[in-house]
Amino acid sequence: MSIKIKDLTVTFKNKVTAIDHADLEIPGGIYGLLGENGAGKTTLMRVLTTVLTPAEGTVVIDGVLYSEENYPKIQKKIGYLPQEIDLYPGLTLQECLEYMGDLAGVPRDQCRERIRYYLEKTSLTEHRKKKMRQLSGGMKRRAGLVQALLNEPEFLIVDEPTTGLDPEERIRIRNLLVDFSENRTVLFSTHVVEDLAAVCSQLAVMKKGRFLYAGSMKELVRKAKGHVWICRAEDEIEARQIERRYHISSKQLSEDGVQIRVISEQRPDADCMPAEPTLEDAYIYVSGRDA
Repeated sequence: MSIKIKDLTVTFKNKVTAIDHADLEIPGGIYGLLGENGAGKTTLMRVLTTVLTPAEGTVVIDGVLYSEENYPKIQKKIGYLPQEIDLYPGLTLQECLEYMGDLAGVPRDQCRERIRYYLEKTSLTEHRKKKMRQLSGGMKRRAGLVQALLNEPEFLIVDEPTTGLDPEERIRIRNLLVDFSENRTVLFSTHVVEDLAAVCSQLAVMKKGRFLYAGSMKELVRKAKGHVWICRAEDEIEARQIERRYHISSKQLSEDGVQIRVISEQRPDADCMPAEPTLEDAYIYVSGRDA
């Protein structure tokens, strides 16, 4: 399955353009959507889940055009984990998921079997009798993902799925998404570069409603080659001076001063040494060129 977006534009009543004539094709497997807060990622996902109707442009999923008459057909193909989720605090986890499965039209026996499977995969089985309001933020995040998977969607959209999770939980969720993406499409939206590096090879970088890059992760990293430098500052005062002049991807204290990874078209200083770019470096490089 692929999703094709052509000349997509979303403008709100206050005349703010959240998505600006965007083109993108999302292939099968896990596809990353990377961008800072306010880049337009959530607006795009609201269009893809049929919550928002764009002012201009087209979206086609598996040959079906996004239009009001096709929304019921499209909605059956989609699972969605929003960034903010609050699922029926008075119900137990089991009751909540059964109710959500019923709303999605999943047969009851099938729904219970899927709930059992996904609760085990997300380490929530022992919490299934707890009220939703008793769950921690990380548990609610995992429960939200389970509800998005209950109808076995062909197109799964997840918005910041690892927010509030500890490192072990993040790895577990990423592995679950990798397993689920076989023969399906998963749009993984985040601002955490590490998550995408672990699960996908294709991604898009979004900023101010436009796509700055869409393609392979390797090609994105290649774009930053020759533009990443390791610089040393004697102290924090000198380090802050460097930060004011350049884009910085990381800073590390050491016995002989401060080591800084600098993103720059040219060598910042004669003493700075070239470095192999990481995905985070490449993301900062591509985003910074548009600044």
